[in-house]
Amino acid sequence: MTMTDNPIKLLVVDDEEAIREVTEEYFMRKGYEVYTAENGADALDVINEVPQIACIFTDINMPVMDGLELAERIRQIENTLPVVVMTGYPSLENTIQTLKNGVVDYLIKPVNLEQMELTLRRILRERELFVENLILKEEVARQTRLKELNVQLEERVEEVNTLNRVMEDFSSADSSHGIFNKVVELGVEELHADKVFFHIFSEKSLTLIQVASACPENGVLHVPEHFASDIPDPIQMYIKESVAKGSLPWLIPDTAENSRMDAAVQSVMVVPLKIRENVFGVASAFIFDKDRIFNEKDIYYLSFITQKAAGAIENVALYENIYDNLFATLFAFVTALEVRDFYTRRHSTRVAKYARMIAMEMGCGEEELDVINVAGMLHDIGKIGIRDDILLKPGRLTDEEFEKIKAHPAIGADIISNLGLWDREVDIIRHHHERFDGKGYPDGLAGEAIPKLARIMSVADCFDAMASDRPYRKEMEMSRVLKTIRENSGTQFDPQVVDAFFNIVDQIQETG
Repeated sequence: MTMTDNPIKLLVVDDEEAIREVTEEYFMRKGYEVYTAENGADALDVINEVPQIACIFTDINMPVMDGLELAERIRQIENTLPVVVMTGYPSLENTIQTLKNGVVDYLIKPVNLEQMELTLRRILRERELFVENLILKEEVARQTRLKELNVQLEERVEEVNTLNRVMEDFSSADSSHGIFNKVVELGVEELHADKVFFHIFSEKSLTLIQVASACPENGVLHVPEHFASDIPDPIQMYIKESVAKGSLPWLIPDTAENSRMDAAVQSVMVVPLKIRENVFGVASAFIFDKDRIFNEKDIYYLSFITQKAAGAIENVALYENIYDNLFATLFAFVTALEVRDFYTRRHSTRVAKYARMIAMEMGCGEEELDVINVAGMLHDIGKIGIRDDILLKPGRLTDEEFEKIKAHPAIGADIISNLGLWDREVDIIRHHHERFDGKGYPDGLAGEAIPKLARIMSVADCFDAMASDRPYRKEMEMSRVLKTIRENSGTQFDPQVVDAFFNIVDQIQETG
């Protein structure tokens, strides 16, 4: 008897109409008889009205009655009716709960329809065996089945833990390069591959550009020399042809019968990383150990890794674009400020450069160097709030006018702090006019209460201010500038910063 003569009946439960329609159309074309419901309550009505439903696919999060409650109600009505849960947010708690409620499997959204059918066929075969066991087997057989189910439960729990680890890893990635490295690292850790590569695919030139690779720390000896730096050209050509034909992903568990594979390779799989249906990159994993091979679960994991990487890349690209635009806007403010004041033109750029050089001399790390560079470029941005008649006054400022000028560090700090991005930079901008003896502004901090990078900025700022033309005076002679900085060590300036400055003063003058 064909399926058309006696079609298998399915019930699809999901509150998204598009998912119901696509699933119904697919399985009807395959010869199944498909019923749909938009929540658990409606599904129970269908179950009561339609006899001999063979399997139920249900979402978890739905109004009126969710998928977990539906599974529990079905178990009470007919405990041999298989239920498969579909969810976009797998969790350990949900997995345990669904398995307790009689759910036989779960699928991660977005669900591949072919994967759904494969799951269905497996479940129907298992159901026949399960019913037969209930009728024919004794208690020993039932205990064996229980053990098998416990093993399956442990495997599913481990699978959920793996998927969660992948999602957590990508949620913390803050750059495209970090995401590329995370793909290859996860490939090594979760798939136990001997070597994993990630290549960006250039559609115009049909080339693969390697951006990341990884192998186990204790598995370096497993990697043949000609795989150490990149995938050999013949395999790259095979991969590029597969991309062009749209035939990725592919898995070759054992390469012995594949003439296009390198003799050193025991097992290989390649999956694409797609962004908006376009192939952005390719992840490839290799096993060289003759005693191991990849399987279907491995390619499922690698596909899941690249899927989550694609989302992370889109998010980072959006963030980096916003971040770059923000920098451009802030530096435009600085440029506008310097255009107002001819005498301070390029002052911010020079101060950032000098401060970074002093910080390097004092042994600051890369993060601190980046922080002081940004702060140096923006340290005088608060002057945009100072009137031209004060900022550009050629003569000596009155006490009242000087008080206005003294407000610019606080104004600048307020501007940057409202962006919510650079806390350390805000501190430097606010405190770069504090004095080591506590007589500076705006807060009168003293000694090490002043942030270290602000103390460095203070020396760089004062050096450039004295060595440059100002509205109220011409630049000072270099000998007098250096003498002034030395004489103010311990009062205006941190002595350690002054010492570092004089260690590299020749370099600073050469770059000025």
